[in-house]
Amino acid sequence: MASNVREERVGCRALIFLAVALSAGILFHKPGIAQSRSFRMGVPNAIAETGFLQYLLPRFSLKTGIRIEIVGDTESSELSLSEGTSGVAVFSGLGKTWFLMTHEETNEHAIRFRDWLTGDIGRRTVDAFEEDGKQVFTAALEQVEDDGPVVLSGDAIRGEELAVLHCGRCHMVNEATRLTTIGSSPSFAVMRSFSDWQMRFEAFFALNPHPAFTVIDGVTEPFDISRPSPIVPVQMTLEELEAILAFVSRIPPADLGAPIQYQ
Repeated sequence: MASNVREERVGCRALIFLAVALSAGILFHKPGIAQSRSFRMGVPNAIAETGFLQYLLPRFSLKTGIRIEIVGDTESSELSLSEGTSGVAVFSGLGKTWFLMTHEETNEHAIRFRDWLTGDIGRRTVDAFEEDGKQVFTAALEQVEDDGPVVLSGDAIRGEELAVLHCGRCHMVNEATRLTTIGSSPSFAVMRSFSDWQMRFEAFFALNPHPAFTVIDGVTEPFDISRPSPIVPVQMTLEELEAILAFVSRIPPADLGAPIQYQ
């Protein structure tokens, strides 16, 4: 009787291990199976070094059994993560917006990961990642069909004045600020061409380097007395930010040309 009980326990443990291994995509003994349920994703060092992928990818793989191989060479990948304007915006962080771009060799598993990352579960997973108790990345807004140019309500004339006052020291807001800006800062027209321009402007105060010198009344915390703003601070109300958004929504997007085509 005791022998039978031990055998049943061993059998149960083996079945449990097998179920966990299969769900995690660990057991791929037959040639070609691992390759058929995997894909390569090109990732820049800036993201790879954060530990974010070690948190994100296992959560996808455990649900789907699809393995993702991280490579540094985007040309040999089936899906690539990069900053820029091409592809699908997936999250913001490290002062940039990051996009997933598919390639000619992209397989169905890579598409499934893209859809998961831009869906409810993937976006919640991105938002939940923290470092030292602070959120590092912000998921992109849910993808919606393009119904044409977005024009936001508000006092656009006042918004232009405020944009010149608060943003013109770094960004080219209009022709009058062409020679008074920092060359490395993108112009409003360039940022207006980004697919996630509205999210960038609405939450600019949370995107680096702005938190170090920006205060939005009733939204952000005042500066710590021991850590003042390194430059003359930008201070505005939500109403003033809405006016700036109304102005930005009326700026013609800069023509950046067609995306680069790789042979």
